[in-house]
Amino acid sequence: MLSLLQTAIAFVLVLTLVVTVHELGHFWAAKSFGVAIDRFSIGFGKAIASWTDKSGVQWRIGWAPVGGYVAFAGDDNAASVPDQDDLETLRQSIIAREGQGALSRYFHFKPIWQRAVIAAAGPLANFALAIVLFATLIFALGENLLPAKVASVAPGSPAAVAGFRPGDFIAEANGRPVKSFMDLAEVAQLRVNLPTTFVVRRGPENVTLTATSKLQMRSDGLGGERLQGTLGIAPAQTREDYIHVRYNPIEALGMGVERTWRVLSTTVYYLGRMVTGQVSASQLSGPLGIARVSGQVAQSGAQGAPDFGSQILGAGVALLGLAAVLSVGIGFMNLLPVPVLDGGHLLFYAYEAVARRPLAAKVQAAGYRVGLALLLGLMLFATWNDLQQLRVFKILGGLLS
Repeated sequence: MLSLLQTAIAFVLVLTLVVTVHELGHFWAAKSFGVAIDRFSIGFGKAIASWTDKSGVQWRIGWAPVGGYVAFAGDDNAASVPDQDDLETLRQSIIAREGQGALSRYFHFKPIWQRAVIAAAGPLANFALAIVLFATLIFALGENLLPAKVASVAPGSPAAVAGFRPGDFIAEANGRPVKSFMDLAEVAQLRVNLPTTFVVRRGPENVTLTATSKLQMRSDGLGGERLQGTLGIAPAQTREDYIHVRYNPIEALGMGVERTWRVLSTTVYYLGRMVTGQVSASQLSGPLGIARVSGQVAQSGAQGAPDFGSQILGAGVALLGLAAVLSVGIGFMNLLPVPVLDGGHLLFYAYEAVARRPLAAKVQAAGYRVGLALLLGLMLFATWNDLQQLRVFKILGGLLS
């Protein structure tokens, strides 16, 4: 019961941080352009706390902490892009109620480029959050790097077939430098079933080897198991093998940018392979999977701490790292050209810029329904994967047999 509660708390903290920063991106961009805002909500459902600031914005905390939103004045269209008739009706209503000068305060009467900036500000805020979190953690803690030195090679594995030997130092993979064993693990995961060229230092010589990683059910390091790409190489990981690196603030910021870009590029690359059927979609996780990982990351961060305060600190640091990765994913997902997402709004604005009029209401509504159906279908599929990872069906089968 305690573990379930810890998982729930960890999940809510991570999701709330990432979603709140996303919505604050929209909020700050809208404020900078003088857009009238009715409400900023953290969570959904009935408010458990609310207050109104001097500018008239109602801030509220909903009882269901699973998201959030910003409500612009006059924004009652589901797709947030009214058509020409809706705009004219809204225009006349505002003029009659507040006068001609009030139009400039409403989101839908702002120039297209300003509306596009506001829509893109949410995902951009997520990327900025990831950079800040990565940079802060790297500056505060440094990095423990494990060089890609081969300690052993599993018999019959892709590495054994390719000719890897104990004692090899892996310097390059697919033309990119390998700085640590983590880089090697990333290559093995991303390039499943793709031949990959490695440059290996073997004594005084450099040797070129080609290996193809394969999927294998392995521990995910968080108490669970999942299919992972593997070469069959075990690293040398005694205390002496690790290298601790410290960074100054500028270096840490650069590392934060680099790590954010790496998470984003690897996500795009892996999803591309998934869409084209080159790798299994079983790795896709939904809310249950994120919740499970959140709880396990928190437990892993707290493990070994001498007192309760240190446990909280360790769990917090680990969850901030997870939040950075998740923030990149949410930022990327929201840029997809799906009507219910920010990317869909940008698509509508692009049409409006070219056609010089908003998209017809019927087309918007149809796009909204299709986009919602796609998202719900993806969520259901990801939840199915999560349930399989949690072995729910095996447990139910055992109870019923």
